[in-house]
Amino acid sequence: MINKICVFCGSSFGSNELYKHEVEKIGRLFGENGIELIYGGGNSGLMGALSKTTLESGGKVTGIIPKKIHEQVDHIDLTELHIVETMHERKNMMYNLADAFIALPGGIGTLEELAEIFTWQQIGYHQKPVAVWNINQFYNPFRDLLLHMVREGFMKKEFLENLIVDDNLEEIMMQLKTYNPSQHNKWEKPN
Repeated sequence: MINKICVFCGSSFGSNELYKHEVEKIGRLFGENGIELIYGGGNSGLMGALSKTTLESGGKVTGIIPKKIHEQVDHIDLTELHIVETMHERKNMMYNLADAFIALPGGIGTLEELAEIFTWQQIGYHQKPVAVWNINQFYNPFRDLLLHMVREGFMKKEFLENLIVDDNLEEIMMQLKTYNPSQHNKWEKPN
């Protein structure tokens, strides 16, 4: 069951109005379908729009934010807010609370969170679904880099096939519900 989804996204809005519009769409979907949002606790940019829309749509929102960032940003009332000491604690708590993960457009922090949770899946720390909502083909360069890693022998194709990438939110939600990861040993030598 997918009841809690951790979303990685930007603390800025980006240069295309479409990003905010689509983030509000997923917030409404979460709120109206009883899916709890787990996220980094910020109130600016796409993160803020996502949490605000989820709450306004009747949903639950759990934020996890490091004390250093918490002291520097404005806040909204969330269903639950955890203030932790470090970024590592933040990510660990988000990862443990969530049933699945979706990356939306964002900056280097979003990319880092996506890469880390996908790495954890690859090495066997979890088998939860990881998805990329490829709004406006934002993640095409990232997908190209992953394909390059496969071609160059730094990633097994089977692991890349576990990553859900789509530009359609309804399709992503369906794939999260029906997710069945391929089981492979990262360190197994090819025949």
